[in-house]
Amino acid sequence: MAIASKHVSTAAAIKLRRAQEASQAMKDHEAERLAVRAKTERLRAERLAREAANPPQPKKKKR
Repeated sequence: MAIASKHVSTAAAIKLRRAQEASQAMKDHEAERLAVRAKTERLRAERLAREAANPPQPKKKKR
């Protein structure tokens, strides 16, 4: 009987650890997503400001 209860408690501990790891992984993923979004917004703003300061020259047509 002691072996069965030890097995159940070990399984419960494993299940709890996996749930905690999954929760942490989701938090890490969300933080990474937010960081990428912030970086993208910053780079887009820089590009738009650069293009407004120096509009791209129209390309010449090849004959």
